[in-house]
Amino acid sequence: MGRRHYNGLKTAALFGVLWVVVLLLGGLIGNGRWIWLFAVVGLVGTAYGYWNSDRIAIRAMRARPVSELEQPAMYRIVRELSIAARQPMPRLYVSPTQAPNAFATGRNPKNAAVCCTEGILQLLDERELRGVLGHELMHVYNRDILTSSVAAALAGIITSVAQLLMFFGGDRDRGGNPIAVLAMALLAPFAAMLIQFGISRTREYDADEDGARLTGDPLALASALAKLERGTQRAPLPANRDLVDVSHLMIANPFRGGGMAKMFATHPPMADRIRRLQAMADGQGGITRF
Repeated sequence: MGRRHYNGLKTAALFGVLWVVVLLLGGLIGNGRWIWLFAVVGLVGTAYGYWNSDRIAIRAMRARPVSELEQPAMYRIVRELSIAARQPMPRLYVSPTQAPNAFATGRNPKNAAVCCTEGILQLLDERELRGVLGHELMHVYNRDILTSSVAAALAGIITSVAQLLMFFGGDRDRGGNPIAVLAMALLAPFAAMLIQFGISRTREYDADEDGARLTGDPLALASALAKLERGTQRAPLPANRDLVDVSHLMIANPFRGGGMAKMFATHPPMADRIRRLQAMADGQGGITRF
């Protein structure tokens, strides 16, 4: 519980930093007279994204609903885990792509959807798939969709205000410093990205641990993550705008990247996640490493 409590404080602090940056930027545009407009736009965007999060992500992945006849193993696993968690059964989808990945979305457990790609269904065995689905269900049960929606909306506000600053150059009538305005306009979107990614990484660690507790098999998820790291590098998703916007929902970073690109990854390093899961299994005892 100590680690989760720490992550909750970290998330609250990150949101606080986001709002401080918003207010600082607002002070550079008309002495803050228009910041309310950006706040309203952000709230509307957050509400829309939160309420329609399942449709947005499923549409981006071109996923389709599947029946139990088509995917008996997927249905069996999700039904068993939902019953164990005392939560309603989510809707199940499959995305027609060979890029191995999975995600869960929805504003609450009653309106949740779980999606697997064809690639992940071919790559993993049933034990590993169970580990992945446990992870994804915990994102819904932990209300991570709300957190990511708010983070994305606040980051969008910061980026929009920064773009306006670059366009108008600050409040020259009040002696605004154009260099300071330019620096803020360039650094604010960068800070917003880092904060949003930091929140996403925090939630991935929680979902790994909680999902492993739900399935009772940390090494199954560790084994799946090891396969996914190799699989996503062999078959990455195209980095188009729609897929980038939903990539933080996926269990593995769906894009190929190295060097500086790793700094901006929405997911923690796979090696760290696998190491934590192996340590969790060692603490349980009697489980053999994969």
